[in-house]
Amino acid sequence: MKPAPLDHAAPTTVGEAVALLNDPEREAVALAGGQSLMPMLNLRLARPDLLVDLTRIEGLDHIRESGGWIEMGAMATKRAVERSSLVRERQPMWHEATLQIGHPQIRNRGTVGGSMAQADPAAEYPAAAVALGGEVKAVGPSGERTIPATEFFLGYLTTALAPGEILTEVRVPVLPPGRGWAFREVCRRHGDFAMAGTAVTVDLDASGRCTATRIALFGVGPVPSRAVEAEKIVDGEAPGEEVFERAGRAAAGAIDEPLADVHASADYRRNLAAVLTGRALAQAVTRAARPEGS
Repeated sequence: MKPAPLDHAAPTTVGEAVALLNDPEREAVALAGGQSLMPMLNLRLARPDLLVDLTRIEGLDHIRESGGWIEMGAMATKRAVERSSLVRERQPMWHEATLQIGHPQIRNRGTVGGSMAQADPAAEYPAAAVALGGEVKAVGPSGERTIPATEFFLGYLTTALAPGEILTEVRVPVLPPGRGWAFREVCRRHGDFAMAGTAVTVDLDASGRCTATRIALFGVGPVPSRAVEAEKIVDGEAPGEEVFERAGRAAAGAIDEPLADVHASADYRRNLAAVLTGRALAQAVTRAARPEGS
């Protein structure tokens, strides 16, 4: 199929893009990499009057470190993140999440901001952002604001972006020395969306016990979410298989609205969440126990 008739605009500044998106006479939508939007347009699941193309706006494709954060412009491609030595060395979980996104052709076009704004519950970047305590920056008619990742995803394909706002930057903390991490998912075929996945970070205190544990699940509910009760089970405990299994069961049991579709039942996704959480915790602890935390 082909998209319904629509107009195309290619602003060169964020201000121009915001103005176009807030035209009361038009139903406008922003276009980043187009890997999610274009299929929706072709299937006529989205029928805007105006496509606001962000590709000509300069300064939205940066990847840099600043003040303990890795900052990625919304138009930075996933391929650029994949090839970034800064991301690979300073935030390896984000790099690993990138490698599990689709195929090279998808990563060549798909953008960091587009993935976050699309808010697919099975997408890797939203889950990694939640696990790492990331943030997004958005610009709209009222100016710029920062939104924590844990508050950004509101429901299935729904975010905290206000009408007319543009996501301009995603940032995640640099991984501290000694912090263990793991990012694991299960899909039917390489490059498919995950049926279930988990992103984990954990520290070890001086006595070798787990602390500062963060567990985020994705692909199992309408949004990526922290498994807070599972984190409490792990914190303060000596790492071990029994603890990790209990945490996995707690993480799976806390899923409020498990997804069910042709790819996997709700029960299967719960089981995957439990198993992946336990395995990810074991891998994260192994990394935390190494002097370099890698």
